Amino acid sequence: MSTIFSKIINKEIKADIVYETDTLLAFKDINPQAPVHVLIIPKIEIPKVTDLKGSEHAALLGEMIDAANVIAKDLGID
Repeated sequence: MSTIFSKIINKEIKADIVYETDTLLAFKDINPQAPVHVLIIPKIEIPKVTDLKGSEHAALLGEMIDAANVIAKDLGID
């Protein structure tokens, strides 16, 4: 499936990337709804949030929370 997110991950579409690992990508939203609006997405395709399984994706979800904390600190958010 080719989504806007997969195109951003593959660098086919430019994004203001603020954080990246082998498994995650975080970038500033192009139409922010808050003073700081960052999207954190996994680099694996998960079509719907209901496809997330705690037993299968627990480490990934934990990494996303850890990334949010790092990004918040880097951007000066308490």
